[in-house]
Amino acid sequence: MGIRTTCVLAATVILATGPLNGLAHAQADLNCSDFVYQEDAQAEFDRNLSDPYRLDEDQGPDDGIACEVLPRRSTAAAVAVTALPTRGVQGGVGGGTGPADFEVVLGVGLVVGAVALAGAYTVRRRRASGGPRST
Repeated sequence: MGIRTTCVLAATVILATGPLNGLAHAQADLNCSDFVYQEDAQAEFDRNLSDPYRLDEDQGPDDGIACEVLPRRSTAAAVAVTALPTRGVQGGVGGGTGPADFEVVLGVGLVVGAVALAGAYTVRRRRASGGPRST
């Protein structure tokens, strides 16, 4: 393969996969206002004790208790919650862990299109340089 074909293939792969890398698993920056109860914030905090969302940012030293200002669930009386979560998977709605079906189809389509373009370019170059010449 020539240098141009290699460069076109590399650029196509980078352009096809680069922008999609961060979209499939993007996660929003959480804070205490994203949770209704302290136990929910604590569960998120316990998933990653390095505290990337700074859920243990209260006055005083870090004590391992997330969002202490939030109300706690009462074990004495069960309260029906009528509010629906608004944060998609983080709020409890859904459950996707990987790319959606349309993202897979889009990725495969981009790769197939890139290969077809590279093949057409290669065939065109070979025909232009090695074809019969008229005098």
